[in-house]
Amino acid sequence: MAKQLIFKSENSDHHCDIIRLDRKKLYGWKDIVAIDENGEECIRVDIDETGSFIIPKGGKALGSIDIDGNWVEKSDLKAVDKDGNPAVRVPSSFDSPIDLENTVDINTFLDYIIDSVYIIQPAEDIKESLLQTIKSNKKIYTFPFNYRPDYDPKTAFLIEAKNNIYMLVGTQSNFEFIGIEQMADLNVEDTEEEFSIEDDLDFSMM
Repeated sequence: MAKQLIFKSENSDHHCDIIRLDRKKLYGWKDIVAIDENGEECIRVDIDETGSFIIPKGGKALGSIDIDGNWVEKSDLKAVDKDGNPAVRVPSSFDSPIDLENTVDINTFLDYIIDSVYIIQPAEDIKESLLQTIKSNKKIYTFPFNYRPDYDPKTAFLIEAKNNIYMLVGTQSNFEFIGIEQMADLNVEDTEEEFSIEDDLDFSMM
């Protein structure tokens, strides 16, 4: 049985299945398969630089080396934050109930880049209760989300549309918007070398 997310609100626990929504489920997909003269499917392989060895699919993987070029086992690697301190590993969101207590307004939500969308499927007997909890709030419920234990959880939002519940997961955008009232500095330093635009452009090429 697949793991469930448990949303907790007003002393009620809502056990929910989640289904990831992707383009394949919406529009279908096509696969291009190469076959040989016998109708057998061809398998892509790699050849080493000398041309002497055939490397089957999955035979190459990322390796880690230290500053001296020595091989490092993954079990010896340690995660650190931007300041060099040991990073804290955050458990999976499936491991404990998620409290629906933090909310954001629509403007804050729009500052996030959404990269995953899930359909939330609560049991029929509690679906209406969870729908009303989300609908009655004028803001958007949000919480950290980790599908698996990780050091950098993303941010999830619960949104209702046409009596369906969706969980949108993403990261905050770092783009800054510039308004008309913010003037740009168009001063360009003079250069010693003078040139003519007409000399550099050949308009017969256009």
